[in-house]
Amino acid sequence: MDFHTLFPDSKPVIGMVHLLPLPGSPGWGGSMDAVLERALADARAWAEAGTSALLVENYGDVPFHPERVEPHTVAAMALAVAAVRETTALPTGVNVLRNDARAALGIAAATGARFIRVNVHTGAMVTDQGLLQGRADETLRLRRSLDAPVLIFADLLVKHAVPLGEVSLEQATHDAFERGLADALIVSGVATGQPTPLADVRRVKEALPTAPLLVGSGVTPESIADLLRVADGVIVGSSAKVDGRAENPVDLERARSLIQAARRAR
Repeated sequence: MDFHTLFPDSKPVIGMVHLLPLPGSPGWGGSMDAVLERALADARAWAEAGTSALLVENYGDVPFHPERVEPHTVAAMALAVAAVRETTALPTGVNVLRNDARAALGIAAATGARFIRVNVHTGAMVTDQGLLQGRADETLRLRRSLDAPVLIFADLLVKHAVPLGEVSLEQATHDAFERGLADALIVSGVATGQPTPLADVRRVKEALPTAPLLVGSGVTPESIADLLRVADGVIVGSSAKVDGRAENPVDLERARSLIQAARRAR
């Protein structure tokens, strides 16, 4: 399986399912039922709006573990991903923040999710969690050992971070795809919900035209047409939420407006 096999007909709009705080995190509310109810409500709203796929993420678990999360986080996310998959027929992905690709891959393999997002797949980034280092070698070997048909979507110079050393966006592109063997690349703005510069999208596509490319932040109904003329798909969260805030539930009308704008652009 590759990106174009997973999304054969169009440039996908991947809707974010931002989970409420999970057990053990500072914001944990004490009820997994509440976590699952929100996740399923958001998944249903995205499905009704006509999105192409879903991406489940432990967004509420701030401050994030830099790399390895706790076993109870993996267990809670597996429950959420499995529930989302049972609720919709949409391809579903997993992102375990801040950078636990092994956990994400394990959850995906166990639940039948189709892809994972990895914030730092190659290289090293200085973040609010400290130094995060790419572990493509571990991730690819684990995928092989699990024999898991799970795609790896890798961020380039991920948001909320700066590279440890001087590295161009073009170099990061080649490293992640050709040396890290990512299945798709993600370019984003500086922070969650912040616009992704169209110039950066073009730079990545020009550097490596054959690599599937997703825009990972700040996508709006007004910007999506221009972005999809260059990129192969988008990942959307904040702009489809109530009041445009990532922590809020999905707003069905906002999500519909965005999906409709994407369809007009294709």
